[in-house]
Amino acid sequence: MTDKTIAEAPVKSETAALQAIAKPSKGEIAAGLAVVLALGLVTRYLDAHGPEWAKGTPFQRIAKSVEFPVYAIALGLLGNVILTKLNLRERLSAGFRTEFFIKTGVVLLGASINLKILVTAAGPSILQALLLITAVFGFTWWFGGVLGLDDKLRALLSSAVSICGVSAAIAAAGAVQAKREQIAYAASLVIIFALPSIFLLPWLAEALNLSDAVAGAWIGGNIDTTAAVAASGALAGEDALKIATIVKTTQNALIGVVAIALTAYFTLRVERQPGAARPSARQFFERFPKFVIGFVAASVIGTLYLQSVDKKTGAAHIAIINDLRTSFLILAFVSIGLEFSLRGLREAGWRPIAVFGSAVVVNLLVGLGLSVLLFRNFTL
Repeated sequence: MTDKTIAEAPVKSETAALQAIAKPSKGEIAAGLAVVLALGLVTRYLDAHGPEWAKGTPFQRIAKSVEFPVYAIALGLLGNVILTKLNLRERLSAGFRTEFFIKTGVVLLGASINLKILVTAAGPSILQALLLITAVFGFTWWFGGVLGLDDKLRALLSSAVSICGVSAAIAAAGAVQAKREQIAYAASLVIIFALPSIFLLPWLAEALNLSDAVAGAWIGGNIDTTAAVAASGALAGEDALKIATIVKTTQNALIGVVAIALTAYFTLRVERQPGAARPSARQFFERFPKFVIGFVAASVIGTLYLQSVDKKTGAAHIAIINDLRTSFLILAFVSIGLEFSLRGLREAGWRPIAVFGSAVVVNLLVGLGLSVLLFRNFTL
């Protein structure tokens, strides 16, 4: 099956996918959820104790850098294999609520994004984020078109590689009504490319003798998951980690802007039939991914709340929300592993991998140039 054939298949939202299953029983849904929750608990345990077990071994440094998305997807894939062998995966798949888990996680992510950053310490970060997202998104969209990828998959890959990985891909998926398997495919590529970047970028930053600010800006602007940015920034040093976090936070805050742009483009250009009436504001709103509104609202509420309480209290409460966000994202990544289809990879072929890999290289080069240009004289 070619990309074109996949593109012509009916759109499969999570709701449609669940309806396509022959009336799953409440027991099967509950059993599927139980599998996700059980693997999520194991992920939590490994994330907490992995570094401790590896202490004093050659794997100590690696264990400290491996974050929960790796454990979650690995366990999800293992569960995928076992349930497939037992002929249970399809029956329990109604409980693998990937979209619900990750959309909830993205909304909770908004609470930790203080909008005050965008008008104070993040001046260079805003400019870098806008330029980098524009350049990398534009390249990925263009190259995906050259290789004949489906527009919806192009949107997911472009958003994921240029903004913040899986969260951005999910926002884009809601805006363009992407298929479920395309979301899993994009998420898998994000993780595959993010893992080596955790170690590669700090090493390159040291080899190139980059300052902490430049190294942090480069890491924050290029690695596609927030967890991986934190791990890589920690390897590069405390000051580099601070800059990396600010840069990544600034990019995260632009998820809503990209979702609005994609909704408008697909509604007005891609899916509008020649001669058809211009879509109404109501139709546009119905198409827009509502969880992005929750993301922005959580950011505004979080910002106002932090301004109304003392720093220690605010930090403690945000930490609780962040822990809850991590729990939902763990369940989302476990579900991605459980839903992952090797057949889907074979059907998609080499072109999406070529597009994403090329975009990662462009992201590295453009990101390095912008980081040097904007942060070479930056001091903390």
